[in-house]
Amino acid sequence: MALFEADNLSKTFGGGKGAVHAVKGATFGLEPGSITAVVGESGSGKSTLARLVLGLLPSSGGTMTFDGSDVTKMSFLQSKKYWQEVQAVFQDPFSAFNQFFTVERLLDRSAKLIDNKAEARTRMEEALHHVGFEVADVIKKHPHELSGGQRQRIMIARALMMRPKLLLADEATSMLDASLRVNVLNVFKDLRDNLGTTIMIITHDIGQATYVADRMLVMQKGDMVEQGTSQDVVFNPQHEYTKQLLADVPKLHGELGELVH
Repeated sequence: MALFEADNLSKTFGGGKGAVHAVKGATFGLEPGSITAVVGESGSGKSTLARLVLGLLPSSGGTMTFDGSDVTKMSFLQSKKYWQEVQAVFQDPFSAFNQFFTVERLLDRSAKLIDNKAEARTRMEEALHHVGFEVADVIKKHPHELSGGQRQRIMIARALMMRPKLLLADEATSMLDASLRVNVLNVFKDLRDNLGTTIMIITHDIGQATYVADRMLVMQKGDMVEQGTSQDVVFNPQHEYTKQLLADVPKLHGELGELVH
């Protein structure tokens, strides 16, 4: 059974002739303990889809089910629980930091959502370990003392403190250098393999998606035009748009290293 399922999910902005159909009847599932990548160019609707999944936008139609419950009919209290179990990591790790906060103080803001202080501290330390840090090495550091990749891993650790069932990463590597992107993608793979976290990655880069994801959803102008295992989508694409995205990748080896065949 899928952890998250969307059935005919849609989102329209505006009305009449000026209406923008950002997501058109998307139907898909996210399997427990898997990584699913949503791929498409700017304007494809993938970030709108992400905000629908996160509950940051109301849908215009369709349904979403999470862990057996209808997300579109949740009460406020149920929504609060949902927002703990579904955490997000966004594009810009630089703006996410208050420049005067240490890593410890930044993570303390999430710790306040955990009733037991000792439990909150344990979760903080565990989360930092899961993203590849020794606690003593980073806990007292300020943003200017960290690389972009390290900051993004801190953002992932902050999300992990809530022990989410679903982690959604919206273009989480797009502002990083190539080597740092690989490090962050490897963190996602480790979370899947070691914690069984279900991960949904939003990206314009089908090469990155192929490296990290078990399944791939391809979006074009609001339509979900293709979906399947990453191997099937990459090595046997059915839709012309998918073929175009693949043609734009010079090699499916390179900065991301050996891909899974």
